[in-house]
Amino acid sequence: MSDFNDFNNPQVAKLPKHLRQFIVEQHYEKYTPIDQAVWRYVMRQNYSYLKHVAYYPYIKGLQRAGLSIEYIPNLQTMNDNLGKIGWGAVTVDGFIPPAAFMEYQAYRVLVIAADIRQINHIEYTPAPDIIHESAGHAPIIADTDYNNYLSYFGSIGAKAMFSSKDFELYEAIRKLSILKEAVDANEEEIALAEKNLRHIADNMGEPSEMALLGRLHWWTVEYGLIGTLEEPKIYGAGLLSSIGESASCMKPDVAKLWYNLDTVNYQYDITKPQPQLFVTPTFQNLIDVLEAFADTMAFRRGGSESILKAIECKNPSTAVYSSGLQVTGIFTDLGLDQADELTFVKTTGPSALAFNGKQLDGHGKDYHKDGFSSPVGRLKGSSKALEDHSLEALANLGIAEDQRAELTFESGITVNGLVKNIIRKGDKTILIAFEDCTVKESNGNVLFSPAWGTYDMAVGEKVVSVFNGAADKDAYEEITFVSKEQTHKTQYDDATQQLHNLYQKVREVREKQSGYAQLPEIFEELKTKHRSDWLCALEILEIVYHKQLDAQLEKELRVYLEMKAATETELSKLINDGMHVIANPVTQLITEE
Repeated sequence: MSDFNDFNNPQVAKLPKHLRQFIVEQHYEKYTPIDQAVWRYVMRQNYSYLKHVAYYPYIKGLQRAGLSIEYIPNLQTMNDNLGKIGWGAVTVDGFIPPAAFMEYQAYRVLVIAADIRQINHIEYTPAPDIIHESAGHAPIIADTDYNNYLSYFGSIGAKAMFSSKDFELYEAIRKLSILKEAVDANEEEIALAEKNLRHIADNMGEPSEMALLGRLHWWTVEYGLIGTLEEPKIYGAGLLSSIGESASCMKPDVAKLWYNLDTVNYQYDITKPQPQLFVTPTFQNLIDVLEAFADTMAFRRGGSESILKAIECKNPSTAVYSSGLQVTGIFTDLGLDQADELTFVKTTGPSALAFNGKQLDGHGKDYHKDGFSSPVGRLKGSSKALEDHSLEALANLGIAEDQRAELTFESGITVNGLVKNIIRKGDKTILIAFEDCTVKESNGNVLFSPAWGTYDMAVGEKVVSVFNGAADKDAYEEITFVSKEQTHKTQYDDATQQLHNLYQKVREVREKQSGYAQLPEIFEELKTKHRSDWLCALEILEIVYHKQLDAQLEKELRVYLEMKAATETELSKLINDGMHVIANPVTQLITEE
């Protein structure tokens, strides 16, 4: 990781260990001359078109984020600029798990995939790439209302419970996106990955909180429209970075619906253009909808329903008792009374206890390496919750250090042992430790035996919140799941390297405004040795046309490109759009904004 990722941007410097593990070096030198040309083509197209349909002044947003139309952005430059508006950026390897992605947003850090799409996916790629992340997300970050929504979404999303199925889906999406961007992937591999993704997506069962939030994120941050149903503007990064879909999405056959809580019921497919899009009248409405959804989530609801979500998750999550005690671990069991209220909770494997996000001394996952179990509820016959008793009031109940105590809960669970320690925080009792302790259910089932050692009993009448991950992530040393599926690193053959060289020569001619005599030779080499290429010829035409260099060469270039557009239908729109921007240059449009 580069030093600037640590020190030069305040937001990036705040990132905890469990998020830093995803950061990779940008390695700016790996971008080829074709990569730079792809960036330039997409950005010129974007600006030419998005000037009319983007919600905000696109070029001003680019400049504020430290981006240019001419060059793939350098992460250092972006961090310098984003830092001025309280944000930062890091580069990662493709898709990262949704929970981690959300948490980066909460820290006000943009996650940018270091790779760039291939030229044959220039209009759209399902894989995250530097065009999507930087040209899509970064320019709108300067809008205060929007960036507040983005960071708030991150803070909500980081708490969302996910299911074990979500992991399978994430891996399937990541694998497919990598294959689609890999030069060496064959169609059979891609078809198999698509089939696998569809099978998992069709058999997800009841969608998790993370899955539902993912939909809200998709229809706003990625594919959102703002304004009116009749004349909406684009603010979603997925549309802003897709020169194909940013145009097609405005056609009447793509339904425009109002964005509200019902939007959570609409699934999406990352491999296809979207059949409908959602329009919000304001960014405040996005926050209102998010708030309404958050009220349904386990971190706000607590109780047995939320513990069941934690059990299904099969990954570390945290239950918060009404006393404020936080129990982190993989939840595997719970007890319920006749009213379906919790009577006890249980974790298996490394667990930890915390208060207010800070691990309690001596209660880390090494100490609780075999799990944690404790009653939930009120003592039988008591008029108030156990956590609300002072030390004096506890003593009146026979609960005092170095004395034996017997506690009977309303659920029928009994705790009998020698009180070793009482831990309080503020005016709350949060934990009582017992030696020589037996814990039983009313049916005689033993939950804890004296031979097992010290019994640490959580104190709390209710579980008021359950959320994804650890309460104190760094103390818990939470290593978030990092995919073994890595993006493919391309090795270029001699012919491709020669083509890179031609692109570089054309760029140098354009930037230095000299060496024009090379252009006919470069064009001749393209025609004879690189017949599949079209973008380099388009860049030569741009120079010849604007510098009025050679009418005959200009004619040959136009005929060559027009023939390609006519015979290779997949290139028709790309070439014609490229010619349109040559005739209506971006520099002229910029001065008009």
